[in-house]
Amino acid sequence: MSDCGYGDFEFERRFFVDQLPPAALTEPDPMLIIQSYYLAAQGYAMRLRVQSSTVLLPLDGTEDDLAIMSDYASEFEFCAVTIKGPMNGGTRYEAEREIDVSVGLDMIRLGGARIIKNRYAMWLDGDGWVVDVFGGSNRPLIIAECERGGPVTDLTIPNFCVTEVTEDRRFSNESLSQNPYGTWAADYATELAVQGPRFLQGFGHNTMGTEAP
Repeated sequence: MSDCGYGDFEFERRFFVDQLPPAALTEPDPMLIIQSYYLAAQGYAMRLRVQSSTVLLPLDGTEDDLAIMSDYASEFEFCAVTIKGPMNGGTRYEAEREIDVSVGLDMIRLGGARIIKNRYAMWLDGDGWVVDVFGGSNRPLIIAECERGGPVTDLTIPNFCVTEVTEDRRFSNESLSQNPYGTWAADYATELAVQGPRFLQGFGHNTMGTEAP
């Protein structure tokens, strides 16, 4: 949620990534995130999220999110319920409220469509970036996101970003909970090969090809 005079709105641009950038692995406090979606329709979403800074998914393994929540329940230190509106030009309504972790874990176990991922963070060219490495049925998807307190304009786009998916609803987390990337990854690879990379042009000047440290 933005704290720069825009109220309950977030500003972000999102990118498809084909390999985890090495710089992400230097992040000292990566997080494991499990999210459960109780509504995901027409760009609207209602989400529960739990996260841990002490447990991570293996980058080359498989996982059962319910088993992880059961085995490492005491390791989750944050939970929130979030209401989201549709993405519109890199802007999205988002209202979040923190709730009790044990209540959130029980609710996630009982219902909703889940996703699981590791989140890494880094600073590049003055911007904060997060890189999400998805597990489960969304493996091997990797998404990088730059978020600011206002519109994400005149962005320096790192060279690990293959193409922009800010306005591609297929890559929203709520869509991935219902239609996992693993079921259409091959089709998307073909689509990307035919169409080539695309980057939105309505956000000022894009500077391409910055190397991650």
